[in-house]
Amino acid sequence: MASSIDQIKAPVASHLLEFEKRFRDSMRSKVPLLDRITNYIVKRKGKHIRPMFVFLSARLVGEVNDATYHGAAMIELMHTATLVHDDVVDDSWQRRGFFSINALWKNKIAVLVGDYLLSRGLLQAIDNGHFDMLKVLSEAVKEMSEGELLQIEKARKLDIEEPVYYEIIRQKTATLIASASEVGALSAGAGREAADRIHLFGEKVGMAFQLKDDLFDYGDAKIGKPTHIDIQEKKMTLPLIFTLNKVDRKQKRWIINTVKNHNKDKVRVQELIRLVQQSGGIEYANKVMREYRDEALEILSSFPENEARQSLEALVHYTIDRSF
Repeated sequence: MASSIDQIKAPVASHLLEFEKRFRDSMRSKVPLLDRITNYIVKRKGKHIRPMFVFLSARLVGEVNDATYHGAAMIELMHTATLVHDDVVDDSWQRRGFFSINALWKNKIAVLVGDYLLSRGLLQAIDNGHFDMLKVLSEAVKEMSEGELLQIEKARKLDIEEPVYYEIIRQKTATLIASASEVGALSAGAGREAADRIHLFGEKVGMAFQLKDDLFDYGDAKIGKPTHIDIQEKKMTLPLIFTLNKVDRKQKRWIINTVKNHNKDKVRVQELIRLVQQSGGIEYANKVMREYRDEALEILSSFPENEARQSLEALVHYTIDRSF
């Protein structure tokens, strides 16, 4: 039976409650406008999946301590900053059923808020002397920026192949879950070998997580963001890449023309989705997602059995079984 988020976070539930208070404090500012916006961000908070990886990874190898709280705040500040910036880049007006920052306060303010949150994340590391975590965080920011730019570049030509797609999602999504896992382990005193292993575990989970997100785009479920948005934004995801490699030349031209020039034509987009389903694109992406899940679980099995490991295993399953 699939575990709920509450069951998964049980071993670190008290730490996550304390973290929420500390996280609110870490965003405070003397600038009234900034304080209003950060309060709005806190109100529309998500499930805190990444801090959960931080705390559970710390418990996997040791004990939660002040460094773990600092690490979780760093990761969540950075994640929130990238979401604010992403909404500007994607011209998105909604996030988790709420208006985005750029929808309410316009792009200029949203970009500055994202910069502020990122700087607060970096200062969490510097002010507390966590230079090993700072290196992890800085590397993640670099990777995420590169991944976003690579995706934008490839969207212009639609010439993306599977290895490039994997590199994009590794950089854009998986690197942050990998960093959250590594930061948690480092905060609890893990050695380099264990930290590298937990980083790779987080990367595999992150790959599965993004594949699940990409698959949502081909459904009609109410998931807190519109479906078919990847097609509208000319993002080449695995179901579409697989289909392009399967169909004949005429169908390939029709798909590329649809994505490039008719991506807002609902009838045509539905026809494209049917073609992706018929060609086995959805099935193939599901298979790859399950492979990443299995690789993540295999890495996790190399750590000693404890309550945190059980929760991380359940979190891996939750990642690909979720309906939103």
